[in-house]
Amino acid sequence: MKRRKFIQKSALASVGTMMIPGFLKAYEAVNMNQPINHHKKVVIIQLSGGNDGLNTVVPFRNDTYYELRPRLAVPKTNVLKLNDELGLNPILSGLKSIYDQGWMSIINNVGYPNPDRSHFRSMDIWHTASDSNEYLTTGWLGRYLDSECGSNCKTAHEVIEVDDTLSLATKGERIKGLALINPKKLYKSTQNKGFKMLADHAKAHDHEHNVGYLYKTLAETVSSAQYIHQKSKVYQSKATYPRNAFSQRLKTIAELISSGIDTKVYYAEMTGFDTHVNQKNRQERLLRTYADAVKVFVEDLKKNGRLDEVLIMTFSEFGRRVKQNASNGTDHGTANNVFVMGGKLGKAGIYNESPNLRDLDKGDLKYSIDFRQLYATLLKKHLGVNDRKILGKDFDKLSFV
Repeated sequence: MKRRKFIQKSALASVGTMMIPGFLKAYEAVNMNQPINHHKKVVIIQLSGGNDGLNTVVPFRNDTYYELRPRLAVPKTNVLKLNDELGLNPILSGLKSIYDQGWMSIINNVGYPNPDRSHFRSMDIWHTASDSNEYLTTGWLGRYLDSECGSNCKTAHEVIEVDDTLSLATKGERIKGLALINPKKLYKSTQNKGFKMLADHAKAHDHEHNVGYLYKTLAETVSSAQYIHQKSKVYQSKATYPRNAFSQRLKTIAELISSGIDTKVYYAEMTGFDTHVNQKNRQERLLRTYADAVKVFVEDLKKNGRLDEVLIMTFSEFGRRVKQNASNGTDHGTANNVFVMGGKLGKAGIYNESPNLRDLDKGDLKYSIDFRQLYATLLKKHLGVNDRKILGKDFDKLSFV
């Protein structure tokens, strides 16, 4: 059987375990009882579909906002005010508590030159950190793995995506991140007798190229799943997370961080933000789910002394148009706000200028901060790695770190 067909048919593929990188084999040598290591972490949260940033961080003192959104704008009296110009959607009380404690920076007008309004293309640009006219096949976090791990990596520099499959962002040329929903499920999926027999066989024999690749992958999957499952049991969160899929993914990340697994980057996605029709109720429901989950997540990390070492970044592939459409929704736009959270921010609060609703580009916001400046800042100033090597060029760093 050809490699591709085997992967497609394998039960392991359904839980993302075929994405496990080779360097996880190094986990076998780790002492399971070693002291918990405190390392810098990054948590990336992707709001897929294009979240409407203007109804998330509301320019309540701007008359143009209310003129262009007569039925959709958030009433001034309802806004959770952050300063004299901007406030949060009232549904985001969970974020307001984080903001008030100095653990949040709101970065406005984030985008890139010559923006693309296609979901797929814009997400590819964000995932690969490419120019809008450049097409890359590796993600920025995948290249982080390639750069920091190398071909003979002896340490667990890794990326975990809490999902069934990997996004392009976490795929490198030589090394890919690990996709899992939760460690227990991953571990159980590898405990079937057939897989264990194949894994044992792989250790004892060499094989021709395709078969050898499969045996090696299975062996590494079994050993890696066992390590992650055992290590994750060090800490079981007692925090009360909301009972929805996104919240449970953040709970998994919190448990892995607090258990001391030497993972540098975690990635989670929340979908549904493409609000062309009847936006208000739908977006508010999604924003409440997001904010309530993040509030518990941040408090969980703080309680366990981990918030100071973690930076959480939330982005969406684009914002929405400033003017509402005829269906009480908004169409695909360009620049948007990005949230950065952590226990030791260099600059908390409103990071930069408010969106200019009078100076638009064909009805869309103009960007003033390239999203790759955020990536460069996370890589260089927080993770301490060579951002130029990963991103392919220099970008000015920001002061939220």
